Amino acid sequence: MYPARLPTFDRLSAPAAVDHLVRWFWIPQWDIQPGRTSRQHVIAYPACNLVVEAGAAELSGPTTRASHRDLAGTGWAVGALLRPAAVPHFTADPAALRDTSVTVDAPELVRQVSATMPHRHRSAVDAFAAWLAAVTAPPSADALLANAMTELIDADPDIRTVEDVATRLSVSVRTLQRLAVRYVGLPPLAMVRRRRLQEAAARLRTDPTVTLADVAADLGYSDHAHLAKEFRSVLGLTLSTYRREVS
Repeated sequence: MYPARLPTFDRLSAPAAVDHLVRWFWIPQWDIQPGRTSRQHVIAYPACNLVVEAGAAELSGPTTRASHRDLAGTGWAVGALLRPAAVPHFTADPAALRDTSVTVDAPELVRQVSATMPHRHRSAVDAFAAWLAAVTAPPSADALLANAMTELIDADPDIRTVEDVATRLSVSVRTLQRLAVRYVGLPPLAMVRRRRLQEAAARLRTDPTVTLADVAADLGYSDHAHLAKEFRSVLGLTLSTYRREVS
């Protein structure tokens, strides 16, 4: 939410062997002065993340609201933003992980990634990808359809409703709901709304001249008040407050 407050941050594409499992890898590093912390606020993608830090791996579930983490001392993380097809390998019920995380028993993954960090980011990603490719089975047709669902929602700004997604994929709304439960852990409507909120936040950060009414209209909200209510309910602050803070 506040890019200027980020520590060193790197985003790397997924190797071809795991492109169906990972949208991208992300690597933050930080070195905070003793006695201080750096609070990082996030509007997460509606997806699970598999994250390795020194000595541990954890699976973070999809979020229903803005979240934060306080960084202190010196550290790093290597995270994989998982595509839906990867999720069943780690949990049968991603909805149970909403707004929380669980430890993953993956000592070999932790060992291989830690051996390359903090300096060799691409090597860390390659080691992470090789581990994923080795422990996961080929995706089912449903898993690939779930991938297509999330890609469409994330990439097409003309998608405004679940019915839009169903029409574009030539499936029923019920099918989308079933896929979202099994592979994402959030309803498809929540995924559409999250993407629109992320776009709204990006517009407010990057275009100081755009009006709040124009942002609402461009993203398909019925009016400014509708966007403002949803923004506040998920992010916990008003549109005007966020604009003032990021500027």
